[in-house]
Amino acid sequence: MVQHSTPTLSKTSLNALSSIPYAEALSPSYIVHLDQLEKNCQLLKSVAERSGANILLALKGYACYSTFPIIKQYLSGTTSSGLHEALLAKEFFGKEVHVYSPAYKVDEIKKLSSFAHSLVFNSAQQLFNGLETLKGKRHPDLGLRVNPEYSEVGIDLYDSCVPSSRLGTNRTALDQSLNTLSFDLLKNLDGLHFHALCEQDADTLERTVDEFEAKFRDLIANMKWVNFGGGHHITRPKYDVERLIKVVKRFREKYSVDVYLEPGEAVALHTGVLVVTILDIVESGGLKTAIIDSSFTCHMPDVLEMPYRPSILGAGTLDEYMHNYRLGGISCLAGDVAGDYSFPEALKVGQRLVFLDMSHYTMVKNTTFNGVPLPAISLYSESQGLRTVRHFGYEDYRARLS
Repeated sequence: MVQHSTPTLSKTSLNALSSIPYAEALSPSYIVHLDQLEKNCQLLKSVAERSGANILLALKGYACYSTFPIIKQYLSGTTSSGLHEALLAKEFFGKEVHVYSPAYKVDEIKKLSSFAHSLVFNSAQQLFNGLETLKGKRHPDLGLRVNPEYSEVGIDLYDSCVPSSRLGTNRTALDQSLNTLSFDLLKNLDGLHFHALCEQDADTLERTVDEFEAKFRDLIANMKWVNFGGGHHITRPKYDVERLIKVVKRFREKYSVDVYLEPGEAVALHTGVLVVTILDIVESGGLKTAIIDSSFTCHMPDVLEMPYRPSILGAGTLDEYMHNYRLGGISCLAGDVAGDYSFPEALKVGQRLVFLDMSHYTMVKNTTFNGVPLPAISLYSESQGLRTVRHFGYEDYRARLS
């Protein structure tokens, strides 16, 4: 397993998360720190105001709608990956609803067109199909996702510009499709969309924008807007905010277009935790494994998919402290384990552990494999304290399988 670790929390964020009364929480339970979430949103709003960009919440990364009343005060709207996310945005967030999908069904296009601000298609053929479906009807802005064929993402699973990617159309494929379908398709296009970043800084965005311009400059001039996609780690400590603002302002002024950014992770970065309880400690081959009442494959899937080693409050790397342990999940999957950790004191059955940075790409990716219960969802703020907003049980497992 690759031993990546989560981005370093600032001392202020760590102190804030440490103040949560974990002993009072259900186990397992996600806890979102609302004060930290609002700080992230305030920073994003500042970036939007200074750069002129429109910043959207990407629901694929974070969709805890009980926190939307805070987020929608600061962001322009949401971006969704399909009908159900878009409906959630319409119901609980409001404001602008943008949608992109690798492919749409006809009935989805019809439903989305009644309330979406924009529909972004993945290929010229999908755009053509959408226009046929919407012919003679009022419709939202139409966009096309393009592939700039440039990426600095090091993991293929998360690299949407990997060779032979199915996400977005490159310039050669676009020109061939237009030659076959109709060059008039572009007359119906309001915007272009690219997504090539993953947890990266503004310098990567700047180089990506240069490649995007080199391949699609002739089309950009005729657009109303360009969407720079997600993967911008704007709220991470030491992120180069000034460079981001410079890149966005230069592009807007050069082409007279609106610019959209759609971070999901940056909205919720360092705002939440997952509280778990140690159920047993087993020893095999000289290694102690603490088995928790949660599951990495069910509740923290990116730990195995990325893979990475999630940080634990008060824990260190292997041999940093006196007592070493591996963390194991409750499912029967042999690989349901995280990395190796060390602790200042020996762990005990019944003890609580707190995994850090567990707001984004957790709740939205949970499964009930093995019938493992989903963690409760709780909110915390200094003014309101800790409160549980959702608890899951057998009925939630059963309802998915009938």
